[in-house]
Amino acid sequence: MLAVTTLAVPLLGAAAPVTSTGWASSGSVDVTIDNEHVVTGELAKCTVDGPYKGWTQGGATGDIAVFGAGDTGCGRSGEVSVAQAGGRRFRATVLQRYGGPVLTVRTYSAKCATTATGSAGEVAIGAVEGVTVPEEIPPNHRIVIPGGAAGTALATVVLNETVTPQPPDGSLVTHALHIKLFPQGGPASGDIYLGTAFCDPFGKK
Repeated sequence: MLAVTTLAVPLLGAAAPVTSTGWASSGSVDVTIDNEHVVTGELAKCTVDGPYKGWTQGGATGDIAVFGAGDTGCGRSGEVSVAQAGGRRFRATVLQRYGGPVLTVRTYSAKCATTATGSAGEVAIGAVEGVTVPEEIPPNHRIVIPGGAAGTALATVVLNETVTPQPPDGSLVTHALHIKLFPQGGPASGDIYLGTAFCDPFGKK
């Protein structure tokens, strides 16, 4: 298992917390290729308001990606919301048609929890093939896959991704892995996510 760095997002000077919220998904695909839009929705989604658990046996999304089994769990303990997701044996084949690599991830997970004034997230990623991954994965570690026209990228891969709004409001979304197709433009566009967890201490969805 590769090591990752956890990230906490506090919000200073916030009002007293209301009912916190959270949800998690084992993965999703939302891409457009050759004018065809392919969307899976959030796989095995759970929320802290129910359903509290999700499970998917996985399967292929055309020649774009193959998901193995995945599961999620969400719940509250007092004012604290916790959301977590995991999966295994993922394979992205979409870049092959453009001369790019097949990306595989043996196991992955993402988790977040609310605090009194913010949220904290963490991910874990097993063996990754198709790109070079450091032993210690810092937050928002970005890898560019070259090979697009005129020196552009076929895709970017972000591991241990954390997304927070600006200005910060205490919420965060963490993804174990995020593949963005042709970020500078090209024959395909869209995003593939593995292991997503969202938390907000102040009750937004």
